Amino acid sequence: MSQSSEPTNGKFIRGLGLLDSTMLVAGSMIGSGIFIVSSIIARQVGAPGWLLVVWLVTGVLTLMAALSYGELAAMMPKAGGQYVYLREAFSPLWGFLYGWTLFLVIQTGTIAAVAVGFARYMGVLVPWVSESNYLIAPIRLGSYALSLSTAQAVGLALIALLTFMNTRGLRLGKLVQNVFTTAKTGALIALIVLGIVVGLRSGAGAANFSDFWTLRGGLQDVGQGLSAVTAFGLFVGICVAQTNSLFSADAWNNITFTAGEVINPRRNVPLSLAFGTILVIGLYLLANVAYLAALPFTAIQNAPSDRVASETANVIFPGAGATIMAVAIMVSTFGCNNGLILAGARAYYAMARDGLFFRRVGDLNKNHVPAWGLIIQGIWAGVLVLPRTVKTDAAGTVTGYGNLYGNLLDYVISAALIFYILTIIGIFVLRRKRPDAERPYKAFGYPIVPALYVVGATVILVVLFIYQTATTWPGLVIVLAGVPVYFLWRKSNAGSASGDQNSS
Repeated sequence: MSQSSEPTNGKFIRGLGLLDSTMLVAGSMIGSGIFIVSSIIARQVGAPGWLLVVWLVTGVLTLMAALSYGELAAMMPKAGGQYVYLREAFSPLWGFLYGWTLFLVIQTGTIAAVAVGFARYMGVLVPWVSESNYLIAPIRLGSYALSLSTAQAVGLALIALLTFMNTRGLRLGKLVQNVFTTAKTGALIALIVLGIVVGLRSGAGAANFSDFWTLRGGLQDVGQGLSAVTAFGLFVGICVAQTNSLFSADAWNNITFTAGEVINPRRNVPLSLAFGTILVIGLYLLANVAYLAALPFTAIQNAPSDRVASETANVIFPGAGATIMAVAIMVSTFGCNNGLILAGARAYYAMARDGLFFRRVGDLNKNHVPAWGLIIQGIWAGVLVLPRTVKTDAAGTVTGYGNLYGNLLDYVISAALIFYILTIIGIFVLRRKRPDAERPYKAFGYPIVPALYVVGATVILVVLFIYQTATTWPGLVIVLAGVPVYFLWRKSNAGSASGDQNSS
């Protein structure tokens, strides 16, 4: 693709067109979540109708947020995206707290999770790759452990490979993103079409549609003894289930980090936000229709290891479903991690330019990409792959090992929601602070749509803080731990910021 500006030393190259940008949005959103979390949600809400309602709420919220973000993206088309919006709307402290949480857990924890997800599904094809096949057996450290299983090693290798590829320049990162997003979108569409067609023929899921709202199967406790049996329990269940569905639809905002490399960003970033989220949310809703067509509801609730997509593929291709889905999910997670790795480094670049991150991260290499940002992000994501949580029985005997990044991601889903709410409030703030600023795109349905998002997301957040205290309050602690770090960093880098040179 032709660049709209000639490359110059120390500047980004604007090499992402509308298609590339849309592929980055869609590719970063579609990981492994859609193939798994519907099983968990089905246990939380207990009926086919409510399963689709959860995904519909996620879709509406995500789309409202993306259409609102478009205004900020068009107004400030600079590398760093959401970090820049929070900095400009509120203060550098709020921008830093977002960037700090992004680096510490949101982006890197997701990269770690997606990398090990890739390795787990590789294990279906190559049994040697397993989370219980150890190169270094778990070394116990209280309620945690450190280990290196073959699955963790594959995860580390994937992070290293994609990080290296993205240091070679935007063109290669873009090519990988476009190829893998096209492949996994095609695979998801095939799963949807075949799942619905085969399901309708077999009638396996007929009861799901004829008995849409009746609760069934084993219902999961959603907090403080509540379950979907009562109307209030169902409401809490729908809100709590959003942690799974919203996480599966997250990372749509990553395109804003790369705005310094988008051709005609004032037009293309808002459009790619809209197109990418509409595409993915549409596919997610249809994927759940396919699950409901192909499987009885209790089979969705009780899918082995929550692999509902693999169970659906087994109905379509008896005996081969697990293998087919393993390949599809490996393609999906590979492309997803490429998008996360590519975009994340641009946010740290913007922080470094403001003197709020390691100074070298604010430099571009000869390929016009923030190589040091990519490397530091890759190292930290790799570190998060290694720690394990120790599972014990009542007698204190070790029964298995979990992954620390899983806990960290549970903790920060609520924190990420806080930053989304704040960013959208930032639209209202900037309309008052800078009424004359150029706004090539204005938030769709302003002020109603952005306000509805703020209200809806706040309701979910309040429910999570009341009923899921073990996983929400630690997230707030992680965010607040950034406050002293901000002042220390600002003091140590006083006068050394490069200024706001984030756009090429």
